[in-house]
Amino acid sequence: MSKTISKAEATMERRDVLKLLGLGTVAAATGSMLSSEALATPEATAKYLAKLSGTSSYKSGKISLKMPDIAENGATVPLTVSVDSPMTANNYVKSIHVAADKNPNPEVVSFHLTPASGKAEVSTRMRLAKTQNVVAVAVMSDGSVHRVSRKVKVTIGGCGG
Repeated sequence: MSKTISKAEATMERRDVLKLLGLGTVAAATGSMLSSEALATPEATAKYLAKLSGTSSYKSGKISLKMPDIAENGATVPLTVSVDSPMTANNYVKSIHVAADKNPNPEVVSFHLTPASGKAEVSTRMRLAKTQNVVAVAVMSDGSVHRVSRKVKVTIGGCGG
């Protein structure tokens, strides 16, 4: 025996479905808005770099970070990291790590080098969500780690801003 559904019952079901779809859309939109507001902190950046470099004790010098003081558009900010190293089999840069302390995640990029790299200099472009510090560390073959930081003012955010 089949049950006949009245027009009122069918309309009610469609309304319920539409309400659920509407609630799902609102929940998805709210979730994406909340997640884009969460930014890395200087502490999270320090923890990330310590994990990659194996230490939180850094030396100064030997490493330089070239970036603009003011980035008019945070969507594409050039950076160059260079390390004073002879890049020989006994004395070379093993890795360079770059992090930013107010982007959605502190991780920006890691470069792994060998003596065959010839020169300890890397360049790329990055996105910056807002005015913040960009930090670079260089891990040397002797285990020492050098750190440099630079504050970049962003006038138009690149990570959704």
